[in-house]
Amino acid sequence: MISFFICLAILIIGYLTYGKLVEGVFGPDDRETPAVAINDGVDYVVMPQWKLFLVQLLNIAGLGPIFGAITGALWGPVVFLWITFGTIFCGGVHDYMSGMMSERENGASISEVTGKYLGSFMANIMRVFCVVLLIMTGTVFAVGPAGLFTALFTDAGVSKGSILVNATFWLAIIFAYYFIATFLSIDKIIGKIYPVFGICLIVMALGVALGTIAKQGGNMPELFTHFENMHPAGKAIWSYMFITVACGACSGFHSTQSPLMARCMKSERQGHFVFYGAMVAEGIIALIWAAAACTWYKGADLLAAGGGNSTTVYYMSKQTMGSVGFILAMLGVIACPITSGDTAFRSARLTICDWFHIDQQTYGKRLAVCIPVLGVGCLLGFGQTFGLLDYNVIWNYFAWSNQTLAMLVLWAGSVYLAKNGKNYMITAIPATFMSAVTFTYFMMAPETLGHIKFLADNHAVGYPAGIIFAIVCVLLFIRSKNKMSKQTRIA
Repeated sequence: MISFFICLAILIIGYLTYGKLVEGVFGPDDRETPAVAINDGVDYVVMPQWKLFLVQLLNIAGLGPIFGAITGALWGPVVFLWITFGTIFCGGVHDYMSGMMSERENGASISEVTGKYLGSFMANIMRVFCVVLLIMTGTVFAVGPAGLFTALFTDAGVSKGSILVNATFWLAIIFAYYFIATFLSIDKIIGKIYPVFGICLIVMALGVALGTIAKQGGNMPELFTHFENMHPAGKAIWSYMFITVACGACSGFHSTQSPLMARCMKSERQGHFVFYGAMVAEGIIALIWAAAACTWYKGADLLAAGGGNSTTVYYMSKQTMGSVGFILAMLGVIACPITSGDTAFRSARLTICDWFHIDQQTYGKRLAVCIPVLGVGCLLGFGQTFGLLDYNVIWNYFAWSNQTLAMLVLWAGSVYLAKNGKNYMITAIPATFMSAVTFTYFMMAPETLGHIKFLADNHAVGYPAGIIFAIVCVLLFIRSKNKMSKQTRIA
């Protein structure tokens, strides 16, 4: 347990120290925020800081810090290091910068923010990329819970002829909720129910932590005795582990969610707690689930169980919290993806509106965007339910796309800081790291170039390629920085 508590302490200290350093570099001030200046009663609504934090936590979390962290436990306690230091130096910085840059741009979507600092060509790529990613995320986070509802009532002995065991019925219910949450003002649905589910997510993690420590604390593996790759199938730590554990360390999806809260802050000084703080809270949740998985499962057993999924969550929850754990687990594996899915569709709406400059104060204009966005989601969702589409092929690209988005946002943050004469190293270093990670994975993974037999898990090619790509990104950034410096001197 020593390693677990040390990592937990580092996360808390990191929030109090490095988080404040990042805030100091950015330099929040007392300027009027978009929530106050615009306040349209729909997307720009002032909310209290505690609610901003809980909504942001649930927006970025979903099942990521649970399923991803459990799967990350396949590599053993070495995953603690990525969760801990990834959260402090990469994920926390990424979330803070994406939220605050958006706030400085009147709550603009991350595609618009990134485009401003990386160029118009990248803006168009990011617009399409983000809309596709968000609709795909929202759809999968509808299909999954619909299947879980069906399985739950089937296991409870409900007749197969009942509508309650019909996945199509639950999918329709979920999409109906998604439409309402996407269409209505943010404080009507999301602002009211998210804080409740956010508290449940935290309580669930604390229950698992306390139960694991009380019942199996002595069996929790230590970093200093298991500092090795323990993956049963021999999957390399670099870069598979860094891609697998995203939401608990660094996730590009967070940057699509941060603008939602950037439009609801009363003061820029809330950013440290809302953005960096929510990321640290998610890191703590991920650390707890990773530690629990390392303790309750042997690597081969965890691999046989499929890593992070509803089955492994149920097992550990029941072992640590009994019947209460089962209830919380059900709440988590069903409610968490739904509450990330609805904000994914909402973010897709806002991205499209920012792209085409569509005002959202009137019902008609909101409907004009909501209907096609949710319509595409419904077509994809019901296509999956009726066996017409296979998401497994598409979803395999999500993990890599997610981290690639994080890399781009970190480089945009570096340009922003350099342009404003601030310490860009806090973003440039993690951006360089994520550049190497994502390109290495792209070269070796089976869903990307790894489907070519020669490149599949070929470390001799993948590792140098990742390093070279990172160096190229650094050189491009230096070129951009020098160009900005020259323009400043001329001006």
